[in-house]
Amino acid sequence: MYARTEQALSPVPEALQQREELRCIGMQSDEGAAFAAAGEAQLTGQLTLCCGSGGWGNWQMCGGLYEAHYSASPLVALAPHVPASTMGSRYFQESRPEWGLRDCTSYCEMAYEPGQAVRSVAEAIRVACSQRTTAAVVLPSDVMNCPASCETEFPYFPSMSARATAEPSMSEVARLAELLNRSRKVVFLCGRGCEGAHDILTELAQRLCAPIAYTLRGKDIMEKDNPCAVGMIGLLGWGDAPAAVQVADLLVLWGTDFPYGCFLPEHGQVAQVDIDGAAPGRRVRLCHAVQGDVARTASLLLPLLRGHRSDEFLARSLMRHGKALVALERSLREQDERAPIRPEYLTRILSSHAEPDAVFTIDIGPPVIWAARYLQAFGKRRLIGSFKYGATGCALAMAIGCKAASPSRQVIALCAAESFNRQLGELLTLAREGLSVKVVVYNVSSPHVVNMPGSASSSVVADLTMVARGLGIEAERAEQVGGVMAAVRRCLAAQGPFLLDVQLDRHALAQPPGSDLLRTIRHLSDKESCNSRCELDTVKRLLFGNSHFYS
Repeated sequence: MYARTEQALSPVPEALQQREELRCIGMQSDEGAAFAAAGEAQLTGQLTLCCGSGGWGNWQMCGGLYEAHYSASPLVALAPHVPASTMGSRYFQESRPEWGLRDCTSYCEMAYEPGQAVRSVAEAIRVACSQRTTAAVVLPSDVMNCPASCETEFPYFPSMSARATAEPSMSEVARLAELLNRSRKVVFLCGRGCEGAHDILTELAQRLCAPIAYTLRGKDIMEKDNPCAVGMIGLLGWGDAPAAVQVADLLVLWGTDFPYGCFLPEHGQVAQVDIDGAAPGRRVRLCHAVQGDVARTASLLLPLLRGHRSDEFLARSLMRHGKALVALERSLREQDERAPIRPEYLTRILSSHAEPDAVFTIDIGPPVIWAARYLQAFGKRRLIGSFKYGATGCALAMAIGCKAASPSRQVIALCAAESFNRQLGELLTLAREGLSVKVVVYNVSSPHVVNMPGSASSSVVADLTMVARGLGIEAERAEQVGGVMAAVRRCLAAQGPFLLDVQLDRHALAQPPGSDLLRTIRHLSDKESCNSRCELDTVKRLLFGNSHFYS
């Protein structure tokens, strides 16, 4: 359980601490408690619990609950409230938390008496476990302090030891096989729902000579040991995946509710396979859909495929993908030690030195941009973040949840400097709980994610290493290319928590290599600004990359 323990919720942690198998971790904020629980739920797939502190604290949990709700993670939230006897009198901190919580949960009830509280909590657990979603119970303080009997409650809760498998209809599978047999340019797009289906999907793609693209949430599932992989699609996409998807005459969406319809093909047919019957057809017009488990559907499809087909389409896609990889790697090969640290260089170093089963929690902003392209998934690694809801400043709290759930695994939080001020309090949680989380701050010394034309070029930034050391956490600051690799090694080798503040190149544009290059340079050259030196440096960065041609 993750909670900001205060007087409003004191009966709950006091009762739970009497159970040896339950652990209560006190967080510094309600938002942090919800994100920590969401991080653990994403990593383990098991039920987690978070508790608010009443009043505004209940509303602060919504960010973490939205993420768990959208990512199908089982989580139960307890929200303390004003005494039931005072409701409707504009009592201190009185609000309607159930109104906000109902939008980010599949089950939310207010308990007005002890018996109802018992039944509501039990139902919340059943809903969260069976549907893999979030549930919440609002508990007035006078109800929490009453003794409750469980005699009226049915003591059954769904088992979460195994993932549920939905058997697809054979007629739907046969129809999909017919479409695959007729199509000559088949492309797979794989998401989080492909967990456990890597091998069978790869075998199916090889039989069809189909390139495999994947989403950000599918990266750590489909990237490793995949001879058909052609990169990632979406706003952070790279490789040949975007091009392959557009020219396919049949795109098959496997276990993904990919939200960006503009990246899906305007022409050609699209089929979708998902265990959630509500997902197909939500983002794009479909020619066919199969409701069922991805791995089971793929295994039923395999014997229905006919004949031998040309591998020309796959070979061309892999060739273009290879060229795209060369472009991505170019900036990593030539590093000027006098230049600022490039974010892609930092990310690749982290990827190379982290353990094969490391867990990366990633903030929205610069960390996720570069992690999507340069953080290699080795099969057992996990990439966790607010990838469905897009909440900023959650990586550290999610790392706390992941480390508490899996103490033996290496957990690395990739944090964005512009939102790290919201996470500073959780450094105290790291120190107090002794959680060996490695915190890497992508510090561009600017409040802007992207150094776009006309943006501010300077800001006052606190020395994060001094803050961390004041809390008893080892910390180091890296400012030059020549020392960043050694700093990363020391960070990852530390026995306890460690904060590495990396001063990154503020001219590094967060855009795919070569995209809109001429348009950006033309805009910079035409624009009149007092900050001309900064803009000139940006142009040089675009032209020469990481070299010493700038001031």
